[in-house]
This record gives sequence, C-alpha cells and structure tokens, in this order.
Amino acid sequence: MLNKLQDIKKRYEFLSEKLMDSSVIADMGTWQKYSKEQADLTETVEKYEEYLACEREMTDAFAMAEEETDAEMKKMLLEEGYDCKERLATLQDELKILLLPKDKNDERSCILEVRAGTGGEEAALFAAELCRMYQNYCASHKLRVEEMDINTTELGGVKEAIYNIKGVGAYKLLKYESGVHRVQRVPATETQGRIHTSAATVAVLPEAEEVEVEINDKDIRIDIFHSGGAGGQNVNKVASAVRITHFPTGIVVTCQDERSQLKNKERAFKVLRSRVYDFYNGQNAKEREENRRSMVGSGDRSERIRTYNFPQSRVTDHRIGLSQYNLEVFMTGDIDSMVEALAIADREALLASEKE
Repeated sequence: MLNKLQDIKKRYEFLSEKLMDSSVIADMGTWQKYSKEQADLTETVEKYEEYLACEREMTDAFAMAEEETDAEMKKMLLEEGYDCKERLATLQDELKILLLPKDKNDERSCILEVRAGTGGEEAALFAAELCRMYQNYCASHKLRVEEMDINTTELGGVKEAIYNIKGVGAYKLLKYESGVHRVQRVPATETQGRIHTSAATVAVLPEAEEVEVEINDKDIRIDIFHSGGAGGQNVNKVASAVRITHFPTGIVVTCQDERSQLKNKERAFKVLRSRVYDFYNGQNAKEREENRRSMVGSGDRSERIRTYNFPQSRVTDHRIGLSQYNLEVFMTGDIDSMVEALAIADREALLASEKE
C-alpha cells in the first residue's frame, strides 16, 4: 500500500510541475486534463502526507524517550509516541478507503426511471409517490430534475416516468436506488381495511455521452406516432411521439412528453444512449461481481431492495438489513441516512474483497 501511495505522490508532484509549464498552460485541453487528474489525487496525497508526518513524530518521540533520563519527561514522550501509533492505524484505514477503486460513473448526471409494477392502480400511486420523493431528494442536493417522459393514470398515479437528473455526483447519490421497491399499506380504494402489497421498479442509469456509445443507423428503427394522454388537439393532429428500437440489445425507448417531434427524438436518443451504456457496462459489472460479493447487491432491477410498510411507519432496506421508523419523513425525500448507510456497506464490502 505504501509503495502505491508513494507512486501517487510522485504522479501528483509531476502534475504540479506540468500545470506550471507554459506549453501546457497554452493548451487548454491538456491543462484541464492534468488539472482534473491532480484534483482527483489531492485528498489521497494530503492524507498520505499526514500519515508520513505522524510516522515521523512517532519515531522521534520513541527515540527521545529512549535517551531521556527524567522519568516524567520519558513518560510524556512515550504517551506521545503511543498516541501517534494509534493515529497511524486510523490514518492507514482511511488511506485504504481512498485507494479503493472508484466508480467511474459517480460524478455523472443520470437517468432516473420509475415504473409501476404489480398492484394495479395502487402500484401506480406508489410510483407517483416515489417520483415526488426523488424530486425532493434531488432538490435538497441542488440537482436539476428534467422530466423527459411520463405516463400517468386518471387517479394521479404513474405508469412510467423518466427523468434526467442533472448535476455533478447525481449518479453517486442515486445509484443504490435501482431495484424493486415494495409497499405495504391499506389502499384508498380498499373498503375493508386490508393491507395490500404492491411494487414499483426504479432504474438509475449513468448519463452517457455520444462519444461513449456508438449507435449506428442500421441498428435502430425510429417510429413516429401520435401522442397518447392529455394534449388537446395536438394529440390528434400532430405525430410528435418517438419510439426508437435498438436491435442489438432489444432496448426500446419511447418519448412523447414534448409537443415537438425533434425534442422527443433528442430525449429518446439520450435515454437510449444511457440504457445501451448501462447494458454493456452492466455485463462487465456482472463479470466483476463474480469475483466479489457486494453487500448492497448488483443493482439489478429485478432484485427486491426495499419495503415501505405504512402501518408500522417502517422502511426496510433488505440489502443491508436496515430498518428505519420514519416513513412519513422518508417519503418527503429525507433519505440521506439510508443512502449513506448503503454507501458505507458497499465500501466495507470492497475493503473485505481487497483483503481476500
């Protein structure tokens, strides 16, 4: 580990020199590339320098205690040395975490998809509540939510909703939400007070750039059709909805929320790129998962990850066995403590796999 940290420190110092080089400063693209790489290394280098300073203090304290003849001074020096030794152990753990492989998608914006599952209208109403929960959560983190497509029911439920969550770190904050969300409660339409179980699925996809995903014209079919749902005369007179089928993966994307066919097409391609990127990235992730067991699961959208029990005001995440009895507050978008617990569990799983 220490050899790796030394290499990182050397790289950091090399980048610092390059960023002051006039030829690099003149080339904005190269300067930005070096600047970003240096910024990514800064926290690790600073923590390593703190570790080295603490190690020197420990060595000096024990060396001075060895030569000290005054009993009181010797005791103080030994205490200082053991304090440094304890601090070194903590710093070492922190450095191990900083050296863990980072998710290359963490800083990206993302596509959030929410769909009603089993449970009919009650599932659609629950899906609508999840949409509001995530919108509030994103707002609290100053992320911009752009509605890309939504299919609603007459009672205000959501059959399917697609959002573009814009902002640095959006994927990092939402990536653990992918999976099946189950709700247990008495529906408003239930006359006998029986508890029903319904479900909704959530998918969080890192936003992909055009240069990262090549979509050939021969691999897709684009269909234009009339929008469904509310829209007045526009529904009947203007064919603005867009459906894109990607043959190699079987992925189908539909966008009909905008009145402009061009805008719907742009949005459909954005969602398609993210789904295709996730499709191939997910295949690689499955290969990696065979080499390690993740405590927070694979993020597979068929995996039941969480239960929302309204009678008990309980929300339980099954991946880490955590239950919280604050469901009313949770549904307003206050989900930070759950997200943090999942991130810690994932980190601990990574640390455990590094030791194997």
